[in-house]
Amino acid sequence: MVVAGAGGRLGLVLGDQLSFDLELLKVLDPVHDTLLMAEVDSEARYVRHHPQKILLIFSAMRHFAERLREQGWRVIYVKLDDPDNSGSLPGELRRWQTALGAAQLHVTECGEWRLEQALRDAGLPLTVHVDRRFLCSREAFRDWAAGRTSLRMEYFYREMRRQSGLLLEPDGRPCGGTWNLDADNRKALPRGLRGPFAARFGHDAITREVLQLVGQRFSDHYGDLARFDYPVTHEQAQELWQHFLDFSLAAFGDYQDAMAEGEPFLFHARISAALNIGLLDVRQLCADVERAYRENRVALNAAEGFIRQLIGWREYVRGIYWLRMPEYAELNGLGNTRALPEFYWSGATDMRCMSQAIGQTLELGYAHHIQRLMVTGNFALLAGIAPKAICDWYLAVYLDAFDWVELPNTLGMVMHADGGYLGSKPYCASGRYIQRMSDYCGGCRYRVDQATGSDACPFNALYWHFLIRHQEQLGGNPRLALTYRNLQRMDAPRRDAIWQRGEELLARLDAGEPL
Repeated sequence: MVVAGAGGRLGLVLGDQLSFDLELLKVLDPVHDTLLMAEVDSEARYVRHHPQKILLIFSAMRHFAERLREQGWRVIYVKLDDPDNSGSLPGELRRWQTALGAAQLHVTECGEWRLEQALRDAGLPLTVHVDRRFLCSREAFRDWAAGRTSLRMEYFYREMRRQSGLLLEPDGRPCGGTWNLDADNRKALPRGLRGPFAARFGHDAITREVLQLVGQRFSDHYGDLARFDYPVTHEQAQELWQHFLDFSLAAFGDYQDAMAEGEPFLFHARISAALNIGLLDVRQLCADVERAYRENRVALNAAEGFIRQLIGWREYVRGIYWLRMPEYAELNGLGNTRALPEFYWSGATDMRCMSQAIGQTLELGYAHHIQRLMVTGNFALLAGIAPKAICDWYLAVYLDAFDWVELPNTLGMVMHADGGYLGSKPYCASGRYIQRMSDYCGGCRYRVDQATGSDACPFNALYWHFLIRHQEQLGGNPRLALTYRNLQRMDAPRRDAIWQRGEELLARLDAGEPL
């Protein structure tokens, strides 16, 4: 234990900053300075985080602290059940600044505006370092956005490709002659095709200790601890990544949008949680994927589709977040007020697609991007759920969810609550889309080929109900022109019947009834 009066500088390492490449570790001196890591109740409870998410972060933090000590760093590690734990990160910084007599406090940019503001408001002498784990700094994104009338991801992505040199020909043209192969990433899963076996990781003594702590302290949080098998060290994260490269990347390009019953992972990497807390490096991941393409081990649509997710979408939503916070979190462009249905916390619904996506979320803390966008997110959009309610749910239940990535994706992409600032159209769909991209509908009690009647798929009537009630606002959107023309061609009796079915479904939600 570090004793009072040790002096030197004090550096705070957060639970989502478990990287040896932090600027903080380059500035501070292991001989004279001290690192602080703390498990605090305020961070574990500001939303009801999935117990596996808390377990992942606390276990990874403890493993990282041990590695830092092995490298010669002096580390103060405050466990959640420490009787002197102040319960907040500003409180721990203040406590240990006093105990050490540290004149300088060093931190890395936070991933969440809420926490960064709390640290700044604490009146502490902070030196804040840029988080260089990202390719595009906050300032660089702000410079890119300045003066633009449109901040579409595609233009940002092309700039990131040019800067990084990824998937470019010697003359600077994109490999394959086109920047974006998204149209080649949407194949439905052939009947009988399934993903490879999942890579799983056992529990060592550290993880077992944290597992017991989380089970005792967070039993009131929704989600199951039994299936936790995620990597908690850099070495394990590399094993998970290599598993993806070996067994899944080649098929990822074709089937990244596909969904299948009982197949939560299919050909997805499942590395976003490890990446977001610092156990993996985005530059290495992109280099590995590009190498696989250059060596003809994977097709271009697989390599480009994966790299686009990392240096395009991931960096883009972070830029939007820091450009627009804090007012961005309060946007509600469609005026939604409905409460989140209780079945989001239980999976108890007859809608097979929803029960599958929610069930695996509660069991694993995981769902891939189409399950989030076009199943649980699509339903929230069509049902008019209040943006804050669904944003808090996504932030709570997914292991990879941190505010900088979750909020723009949910509020902007899923809920269109920013009025089209992030996405040019609402990503709304009827049950037909889910039928095309999954096998969920075959085992569902609802009929995906029907829009009215008690057996009709709720997505169908809610889809048209959403478009009708927002026609004044969305009718002029060019990307919805064909949809609204189809609505206009619908005969009055059918349109009225669909509207009434939608009204009935929404009334059941308001009454707290499951669908």
